Amino acid sequence: MGLRFDTRESDSPWVDIVWTCTSEQVTAMTSVAGARWGLVFWEQGGRAHAAVTGPETRTSTAPVPEGATFTGIEFAVGTSLRIVATPSLVDGGVELPGTTSRTFRLDGTRWATPGPDDAEALVGSLVRAGIVVRDPLVADVLRGHLPDVSGRTVERRFRAATGLTRGAVRQIERARTAAELLAGGDPAADVVAKLDYFDEPHLARALRSYVGRTAGQLRDGAGGAIALDL
Repeated sequence: MGLRFDTRESDSPWVDIVWTCTSEQVTAMTSVAGARWGLVFWEQGGRAHAAVTGPETRTSTAPVPEGATFTGIEFAVGTSLRIVATPSLVDGGVELPGTTSRTFRLDGTRWATPGPDDAEALVGSLVRAGIVVRDPLVADVLRGHLPDVSGRTVERRFRAATGLTRGAVRQIERARTAAELLAGGDPAADVVAKLDYFDEPHLARALRSYVGRTAGQLRDGAGGAIALDL
């Protein structure tokens, strides 16, 4: 019993992953820092809900509605909502009013509530409507390209699109990768070398800040419910 997560990568350039979850006899979980914003839909006790979730700069304990079923879309770094500045979503989110089991309202329009198999169809509609947008400069930077603008301009546009600095995104992504490797059985010393941490205490500090687990807890699957796959 606990949280049953199922995730898949997306072939859409606008989406990183689509996930589903069912909560059973769990009231709280460890939320892991993440650089992405998302849409999440859930039903509990016959009521439907939807929310926009923001990037998270630190680990935290998050409440879990018991007996709920969730479908979530995690958008690619550099995408954003036209009506909500991503920096305003950091370490927070916005619940969308008027959600039913069939539809939700976003940017003044009703949309069909997606299941995991038609998430990309919804995102495509939102992109065509201009509701989900992307800064191409951020996408270029993430691919390792050097744009022909000043570093200050790059940083300003990166923060405007993602709510985070480039350094923060790198640190969060590296800590999540480290946690996944440790949970898969990699020794801490190997993870330090593979991901260019200075030493094991440096890795331990990153895990404490961004993941909320020690290397031993990740290896042993200890510490309770955790949203590491998102």
